[in-house]
Amino acid sequence: MDRRTATIQDVARVAGVSTATVSRTLSKPAVVTKATRDAVLSAVAETGYRVNTTASNLRRQRTGSVIVLLPNIANPFFAQILAGLSSVLTPAEYGMLIADTQSGPDADARLAHYLASGQADGLVLLDGTLSAEVLASPARPPIVMACEWMGSTLPSVRVENARGGALAVGHLAQLGHRRIGHVTGPPANVLTQTRLEGFLSTLRELGLPQNPDWVLEGDFTMDSGAAAARAWLGLTDRPTALFLSSDEMATGFIGEVQRAGLSVPGDVSVVGFDNIEIAQHLAPGLTTIRQPRTQIGVRAAELLLTMIESNSRDAPSEIIEVELIRRGSAGPPPD
Repeated sequence: MDRRTATIQDVARVAGVSTATVSRTLSKPAVVTKATRDAVLSAVAETGYRVNTTASNLRRQRTGSVIVLLPNIANPFFAQILAGLSSVLTPAEYGMLIADTQSGPDADARLAHYLASGQADGLVLLDGTLSAEVLASPARPPIVMACEWMGSTLPSVRVENARGGALAVGHLAQLGHRRIGHVTGPPANVLTQTRLEGFLSTLRELGLPQNPDWVLEGDFTMDSGAAAARAWLGLTDRPTALFLSSDEMATGFIGEVQRAGLSVPGDVSVVGFDNIEIAQHLAPGLTTIRQPRTQIGVRAAELLLTMIESNSRDAPSEIIEVELIRRGSAGPPPD
């Protein structure tokens, strides 16, 4: 090819297909045969053709962007979800804009701005505390909730949170524990509520005692896990094992217990929830409930792109299974 800018007609001529087939291959590669796809992509490489995404977006009345709203951008829990989202959105030529819902005084006002500004073709929400009334705006773009959810009005991709609580209690009971406590997340959070439901229902099923003094309040942070450990240390009647509603809290709890001169799991067993990266590097390694966070991001992005392409704001929600990861922080109860 000469040094002039390659056109879609050049690609079609080299590939031996129509310009419509080239366009279809580049915008929706899954709908053409492998032979056609390979021929078009080879022709693109040979000609040096570059898609004018700005012009394409203008023609389709798209921005080419997706906004991701999460409640704490510093929380390592979100890293793999964002990686999963990016692995789908980037090849589809969508930019990902990330905003922290907790970075200012009025999260709902910022959400309303994002919905009305036309800055994005869709939103992924990882914060279940935002206003359902704001999200009900008739002018909103497609929205998918990931991890958290609000009722059944918005499509979501989430895990079996109650099942995770049940797996944690069941594992501790199999180890011989009968006195099992729990550290919750924030009181109004749907994850807090469903994990607590799984915890309590399994205690009932197994005939284990339910002591309200053994349910301690947290907020998913390491600091709240450390505070829960201090509360546990102050109990005269302590549970021998605790299920904490996040790995960050479990990390803070273990550190505080060890600073007090006690052993995990020798004096108390600990099970977390999430399986964040640090869990396997703690001493002892943290037994936890694994959320497949990359898969959550991938499925949320795929669901959102389907909604964008079909100009729809509705789609079926998806629930993904959780898994118990056994490590060294849970063992038999002390003698």
